[in-house]
Amino acid sequence: MYTIQANQSGTRTIEVSVENLETIEKYGLFRHLVDSTGIVDEPVLEKLRWNIRSLIAAQEEDSRELLDLCIDVIYHNHMKALGLENLIRLYISWVRSPEHNEPESENEEE
Repeated sequence: MYTIQANQSGTRTIEVSVENLETIEKYGLFRHLVDSTGIVDEPVLEKLRWNIRSLIAAQEEDSRELLDLCIDVIYHNHMKALGLENLIRLYISWVRSPEHNEPESENEEE
């Protein structure tokens, strides 16, 4: 479980699970989200929310992981532009972490 800061003063935080980060990766939610300026503001957060709504509406199978991501993080009461920027930074560091890049070990019997 990770914690991101949701406001400038640091009094509000949001808990982010590994499952939330895996869902972001699975659906490529941050690809092409931020424009060339690199600024994360409220319209970028709204764009992400609309993208997720569209994915959920278009899915025929279970979209539980997207719903969990929405409930836990994206539509959290404290989620604002700063929270999204910190979530993107957390995601980037998580993707680059050695634990993430290790292939899953299989139990091999000898």
